[in-house]
Amino acid sequence: MGQTRVTMRALHTTRLGDRGSPVAFCHGLFGQGKNWTQIAKSLADRHRVTLVDMPNHGRSPWTEQFDYAEMADAVAGLIDEPVALVGHSMGGKAAMLAALRHPGRVERLCVVDVAPVSYRGSDEFRGFIDAMLGMDLESIESRADADAALAPAVPDPGVRGFLLQNLRREGDAWRWLPNLELLRSDLDELRSWPETDAVYEGPVLWIAGADSDYVRDEHREAMEARFPRARRVTVKGAGHWVHAAQPAVVAGLLDRFLEA
Repeated sequence: MGQTRVTMRALHTTRLGDRGSPVAFCHGLFGQGKNWTQIAKSLADRHRVTLVDMPNHGRSPWTEQFDYAEMADAVAGLIDEPVALVGHSMGGKAAMLAALRHPGRVERLCVVDVAPVSYRGSDEFRGFIDAMLGMDLESIESRADADAALAPAVPDPGVRGFLLQNLRREGDAWRWLPNLELLRSDLDELRSWPETDAVYEGPVLWIAGADSDYVRDEHREAMEARFPRARRVTVKGAGHWVHAAQPAVVAGLLDRFLEA
């Protein structure tokens, strides 16, 4: 945890497409920019797409504390021209704050399955982190070993596979890409929403999973207070990871939103 805080242009990015308007994607907790690759590829013939590894995730630097404002500023620091910014969950909160703090850099905003509110504590994410930290990485020789080691604590194979994307082999040693100790210690901050009086006047598309409770009717007032031009769409057959469950639907929604 003792690394320096992320600087504005230090985030790791992957770029697809060489023409059209710019679009940037911010992933959620335990994710990486590459989680949006399938949808990004569907847009890359008409848009210049940037996939961002958020701080403390993927190949981006670690920070000394979890701070949404710093995260939003780091994302905004990547933007050289007004961009369509897409964010899921944790990345959705960072994208919202980037739009509120740097409205001139965000031409339009798409928020995926999260609201501008603080969420009550849940043991699920803490359990995932504890399970990942509890694995004996020195005894693992293959990804099959890692899968078997994580299975008792994370029985869902889809969730387990998602988490194991964060396990990387370097030489003979395995390591986790996310800053798990920091994320565990700052979980309350991660669940929070920084209060602000700012209002973003640009167009906003809100995509919610029908089987998720992250975006509820009771959140409408908070959403409309900060983002008055928001339109909400609920995707059937999808939980919190809407883009993973229904990639074609999300790609279609984004395509129409970007062309509007």
